[in-house]
Amino acid sequence: MQFLILIPTLLLMLSIKEPIEIVQFHKDYTFEDWYIVNDGVMGGVSRSNLSLNEEGNALFEGSVSLDYNGGFASCRMRIKDVDMTGARALSIRLMGDGQKYKMRLRMSNRFDGVAYSTTFETEKGKWMEVELPLESFTPQFRGYYVPSAPDLEASKIGQLGIMIADKQEGPFSLEIQSISALF
Repeated sequence: MQFLILIPTLLLMLSIKEPIEIVQFHKDYTFEDWYIVNDGVMGGVSRSNLSLNEEGNALFEGSVSLDYNGGFASCRMRIKDVDMTGARALSIRLMGDGQKYKMRLRMSNRFDGVAYSTTFETEKGKWMEVELPLESFTPQFRGYYVPSAPDLEASKIGQLGIMIADKQEGPFSLEIQSISALF
């Protein structure tokens, strides 16, 4: 009887993959696959920057303005050479500023279109490991829910981004050490 109980446990252990690093920041990291998209695309005046700090972590910082119907700042990365087939979640190691951010995924490398989004909270000045289950991401287009969008498929994710929005006016700063896919 003990043998029969052990078999499902062993099968489960064999099917679990180690996390895959999507991005690990370091002092020599270049942001060639990243770009900034702020509300200036629709007339707003929010600003943001993505750089490396002295520790070699990414620093996404700037200021969100609600002027001229604006209100968001974001950075995006094209995902290359990372097979996320079977991923169940993303994990971000970060230190925040106490504000809410969104992780956004696209099933293409296109600039615009449906993005799958979920929100996460940060604690000011505290390193955190934030786990974002893929099932928590909802399809959106320019902030509106898209019920007709296909389900998010991990194997097709071609872009990820981080955004601050939702009327959080003022300065922001998010330090990111790494982003990984969890299986």
